[in-house]
Amino acid sequence: MVDDKEKNMKCLTFFLMLPETVKNRSKKSSKKTNTSSSSGSKLPPVCYEIITLKTKKKKKMAADIFPRKKPANSSSTTVQQYHQQNLSNNNLIPAPNWQGLYPTIRERNAVMFNNDLMADVHFVVGPPGGTQRLPGHKYVLAVGSSVFHAMFYGELAEDKDEIRIPDVEPAAFLAMLKYIYCDEIDLAADTVLATLYAAKKYIVPHLARACVNFLETSLSAKNACVLLSQSCLFEEPDLTQRCWEVIDAQAELALKSEGFCDIDFQTLESILRRETLNAKEIVVFEAALNWAEVECQRQDLALSIENKRKVLGKALYLIRIPTMALDDFANGAAQSGVLTLNETNDIFLWYTAAKKPELQFVSKARKGLVPQRCHRFQSCAYRSNQWRYRGRCDSIQFAVDKRVFIAGFGLYGSSCGSAEYSAKIELKRQGVVLGQNLSKYFSDGSSNTFPVWFEYPVQIEPDTFYTASVVLDGNELSYFGQEGMTEVQCGKVTVQFQCSSDSTNGTGVQGGQIPELIFYA
Repeated sequence: MVDDKEKNMKCLTFFLMLPETVKNRSKKSSKKTNTSSSSGSKLPPVCYEIITLKTKKKKKMAADIFPRKKPANSSSTTVQQYHQQNLSNNNLIPAPNWQGLYPTIRERNAVMFNNDLMADVHFVVGPPGGTQRLPGHKYVLAVGSSVFHAMFYGELAEDKDEIRIPDVEPAAFLAMLKYIYCDEIDLAADTVLATLYAAKKYIVPHLARACVNFLETSLSAKNACVLLSQSCLFEEPDLTQRCWEVIDAQAELALKSEGFCDIDFQTLESILRRETLNAKEIVVFEAALNWAEVECQRQDLALSIENKRKVLGKALYLIRIPTMALDDFANGAAQSGVLTLNETNDIFLWYTAAKKPELQFVSKARKGLVPQRCHRFQSCAYRSNQWRYRGRCDSIQFAVDKRVFIAGFGLYGSSCGSAEYSAKIELKRQGVVLGQNLSKYFSDGSSNTFPVWFEYPVQIEPDTFYTASVVLDGNELSYFGQEGMTEVQCGKVTVQFQCSSDSTNGTGVQGGQIPELIFYA
């Protein structure tokens, strides 16, 4: 039997191990208990309070009871230090009782990230000549991936100390390990595709989803064609659809990008077949020739006209050459050397002859995209003393709830008969110019709006305010809008408007110029 003194010591020891807040509560409670308990009680009242806490309170996780604190000593090891050094496999020697520094299993696992300590498997990752040897811990890996579970604990598991993975980049494999060990997603633009490949290969779905989200938010005309190719490879239909939206609306920018030349032949065919491609056909033709030149280099073929046509194959006939403007064909495609003499003659006859020859090329023009117009005024008017233009800026801010592509603005024209205007239009986001153009338009004296276009449609992200501006030079007086709306529903897109500090000519939400936004959605 243990005497009362030993019991009291055990209870006291347990009491000292509790957090400070629990101690204080126990002391207060013990005072109340002392006043009501009999003098013959042998067990310390504090022990009863501890039992009460266990039965009445819900269980707490270690992180809730022991909130993480920054070590007072600057030399103490932190999880961030382990992460930073372990990224280069430069492992620190853990301090004695390092486990006690981290209250949660997540933080303790993070210390093991890319750490040789207790590692029971190693991976040789990367292609020959660019490999990196990375340590792993089978249990942690198996918990994070069903593929690793089958590899280490499945029926056909192989007991290997070293596993070679030549098809995954080391940086991408490290990013996946960091997610498995640390529950952290660390993505970069230059490695996100490789990380997505690793996440797909080892069935880490949440990391794969994060990669797709990263790609969608960084999607632009410059990388849309490459991402289209990869999204089909990875079977990501949502990403594929987003890529098509960008390629359709900003087709000429996408076709002129360096990334277009990096796509595979199947993706090339799908783009050339695209009915809604919003581009001149001469731009499509020139882009196909640029792709063919790079493809010749990939196949170690001489850069000749014959080889360009060879690598293009039947995809050449997907280019709708007969729909080009005659000048574009005569000065471009006809003199490229890619077409045979018979093909060139037949296409010239197609343009000029009443009886048109049969062609292997598609002769029906692409439909392209139909622009939508968001009109923000309920009425318009004119007065003898307004709306005047003396080099001052008319400006308005707007935001949308879905990604769109602004193609131009609709503007009012002269209220005193037909007139020509010079318009400098501009689109900015937080002071950064995204698109601008200087052009002229003719107004017929009516209250209609007249379109003025950017050279290329400008991509607009949702839930962010952009500034639309125009500086007009022309007839002194024009129509102006009134009864402006702060919110307009245009198809499936909601557009919000607010006044801009850039406006120095009177345009605002309630009235003024820039009555329309012209966009693709």
